[in-house]
Order: sequence, then C-alpha cells, then structure tokens
Amino acid sequence: MVTQSYYEPQWYSFVVKRRDMLKTTAVAVVMEGTNEAQQQTVYIPARHKVDDLAYLHDFMDEFAFVDLITTTPSLQITHIPVLLDRSGGANGTIFGHIAKANPQTKAFFANALATIVFHGPHSYISPAWYTDPAHAVPTWNFAAVHASGKLKAIDEPKPLHALLAKMVAKFEKSYVPNPSYDFAGLSEAYVNGMLGAIVGFELPIDSLEGKFKLGQERSEPDKQKVLTNLKTANHERDLLSLTASFYKKK
Repeated sequence: MVTQSYYEPQWYSFVVKRRDMLKTTAVAVVMEGTNEAQQQTVYIPARHKVDDLAYLHDFMDEFAFVDLITTTPSLQITHIPVLLDRSGGANGTIFGHIAKANPQTKAFFANALATIVFHGPHSYISPAWYTDPAHAVPTWNFAAVHASGKLKAIDEPKPLHALLAKMVAKFEKSYVPNPSYDFAGLSEAYVNGMLGAIVGFELPIDSLEGKFKLGQERSEPDKQKVLTNLKTANHERDLLSLTASFYKKK
C-alpha cells in the first residue's frame, strides 16, 4: 500500500509519474514483435496476481465491455463488448467488431498486436475502514484482466453474421429479463446493410494477466471491515441515473 497521503506533494508527484508511465505502457505493450510486451502489459505485485484460467475466463465473460488498444498505424482505443471462446487455443480467443469507418480496422488487416482490457468493479477504500486507521492511508481497490495477442480481421459476410448472432444471443440472455428479440428474423437486406458497416476480429490470446487488488493481503479483521463498509459506501452513478440526467442536459 502507498504510504503517502493523497494530499501530500510526494503523492501528487507519484500520481503524475504513474500517469506518464501508463501512457508509455499503453503504447509499448502493443508494439508488434516485442516478446516482453506479450508477457507483461501491467505491473502486478505477486500478492495481486491471479493465474487461475477458469477464474479469469469467468471474469472476462461477466465484464465483457472492454478497451481494445492498438498502435497500428497509431494509438487507438475503442470501447466495445466482446465474446470469449474459452476453447480457442491455450488461453482462449476473443471476438468482437467495430465500425468499418473506425481507423483501428487497419490493425485488424495488419495482424497487429493488441491488448484488450477487461475492467471489473472498483472503489475508494478509506483508512477509517481498517482496525488501525492511524497506521493506514487511502487506497483504491479494483480488478482487471489484460489479454494480448495478434488480431485477425473477419470481413466475410457469413462468419461476420455468425459472430453477431452469437453476441446477440449472449447479451440478450445476460441482460434482458425476458428476451424476445429475434436476430434471425431480421430481413436479409437489413442485415447485409449492417454487415457492410462493420469489421469483425478475432484475437487468439497469447498472454493473459489478472490483477486483483482487493486488499487480500490485509488481516482478516480488516477484510471483514472493508466488506461491511462497502455495503453502505457511496459509489458512482449507475447507467440508468447517468442516462436519465444526460437526457435532461440542455
């Protein structure tokens, strides 16, 4: 845990340096042909590292809205939902699609190296939540998984249509209480027009990194106090609240 207060000059300097390091890392980790980049894209202390493949896959399936990061021909980050095929290779294969107009599609056809970041829940953790607040400082708990590999474009109508069908089926089942949308019932003309506006991709995972910074290294009493306080802690607005307020924005 960081020992400086958020409000001390040393902490501000640390945050600035950390920000700059992350910018550099985002570029470095997706440089094609860099073996080290394929192995590590994020700093993970041993106590926060998770290697359990099934656990990571479960996390990726649950938190499937991701950041797709490439640097071919320039740094591009697109926010999209993806589909995980657990049986595709040693670490699985990720599928998704973006708009054909998005310049990031150039990375697909170049078989460029990419990193896909899966984000889980996160929260500020107050020192007051520990058994000894006088010897603790604020921190932030979170979980994330980074998947890296080389992209392959999917631009033929038949496999692209099959990909969309699988994605629709998964997310309708996951998010809609009583799904009734019939993707297969859409007209051929409408579907063909939609397919012409997107490019799909697959990414066989060469490197999979799980970082779960959840205070698991703390004492059992501290962990129980954190769990108790998280139940009543304030958190960011959910999508419903944000959307409602945005619709009212002038």
